[in-house]
Amino acid sequence: MATETKKKTAAPKAEKAPKAPKTTTPKVAAPAVAAIHRRKELTGAVVSNKMQKTIVVKIERQVRHGLYGKYISRSTKFKAHDEKNEAKIGDIVTVVESRPLSKDKRWALQKIVRRAIQTAEANV
Repeated sequence: MATETKKKTAAPKAEKAPKAPKTTTPKVAAPAVAAIHRRKELTGAVVSNKMQKTIVVKIERQVRHGLYGKYISRSTKFKAHDEKNEAKIGDIVTVVESRPLSKDKRWALQKIVRRAIQTAEANV
């Protein structure tokens, strides 16, 4: 008994066409303005300056009531860094977002928009 062993022959490989080089469009960088993180700015009134180099700024905003549609006044108080202790109670100031400076302080005084009106009683 002779057994014939059949060898498997590989099928002839079809030649692949050479790959065309990928044409990529040049990547355009995003505008410089979008790349820079813009810090938030808020404007409010100084309600306290009793701490050293720190002021408390009250930010007023109007929120619409969900059911009745009436606008309601809401306020938030932020502690802000005042390096030169130049802001006084009643001043309207602009604060800008900053890195955390303490447990509660994450804002810094940017500019004083309007000074508080000085009365004769305050000067005495």
